[in-house]
Amino acid sequence: MQKTQTILVVDDEALNISILAEELSKHYEIRVAKSGQHAIDFLQTSHVDLILLDIMMPEMDGYEVFQRLRDNERTRHIPVIFITARNEDADEEKGLEMGAVDYIRKPFNLPSVRTRIKTHLDLKREQERSESLLLNILPAPIAARLKAGESNIADGYAEASILFADIVGFTRMASQISPKQLVVILNALFSRFDQLTAQFGVEKIKTIGDAYMVSAGVPVPRPDHAEAMAEMAFAMQAALHAHNEEFGSAMQVRIGIASGPVVAGVIGLKRFIYDLWGDTVNLASRMESHGIPGAIQVSAETRNRLQGHYALEARGEIEIKGLGPTPAWLLREKIAVQGAPTAG
Repeated sequence: MQKTQTILVVDDEALNISILAEELSKHYEIRVAKSGQHAIDFLQTSHVDLILLDIMMPEMDGYEVFQRLRDNERTRHIPVIFITARNEDADEEKGLEMGAVDYIRKPFNLPSVRTRIKTHLDLKREQERSESLLLNILPAPIAARLKAGESNIADGYAEASILFADIVGFTRMASQISPKQLVVILNALFSRFDQLTAQFGVEKIKTIGDAYMVSAGVPVPRPDHAEAMAEMAFAMQAALHAHNEEFGSAMQVRIGIASGPVVAGVIGLKRFIYDLWGDTVNLASRMESHGIPGAIQVSAETRNRLQGHYALEARGEIEIKGLGPTPAWLLREKIAVQGAPTAG
């Protein structure tokens, strides 16, 4: 049987370690620390899924070890079970109030220990799955705020850049291939784009049919948001080229970028989403929809932030419904190394 979870036993008594290790090693990877300091040092470089922590140890007792683990960002989320000869109810109450997930008194019953460990590891695994699903829906900083109990999340950002990308002729393509083929092709392309968001430190906001929306500077502000978005746009074009070669297709995308203030927040009770609003978002959408297939079209504010480091071609004013004549530029290529963003 493959052992996929690791338990750290922290105890200064060799007999206790031997009994627990012999029994639990049948199902889990077991690591041992014979003092609190040893455990703390070990956890700075090693991953474990659960800690069995004795309380009565020399130099540093289990309560102090636990508190130091909770004060460390790397170790604070590891579930801890106190397993100790301290049999007073007050001791158990103290341990659970500190945040331990369980308190087992010595002499312990091995079948009970196994069951309680399995329960907490199963719970941890489910929590990790839930966390992964949440991070697929929301940016990590927003997910953390929701988990901390914050509600009605809404923030204003004075500076950000928004990108929309849309596949040209997607409706016609959808009518010519099977639904399964369509989803496979679209998923493959958008998965490439998802990988690029991590590379350039930008945030995927959502997909709308065959459109893909990205932000830079939201929800984490960054002064180089326009440059980051320009690099993202170039990388998306390269990813599309690789995608076309792989699938033997000839798809093109229009890309539009605008920079300026935005409002961001979480909306909905069921299937909630993190979304953006404001004139900058609307303008970025129009930069895309009124753009040229295969090209990157940017607004005046984005152009102002990029000029000097990127080649931009003026299109003049284009007529946009609701906005009237609006100046636009085509982003052609990078012309200087200085000022380019690093991969996020």
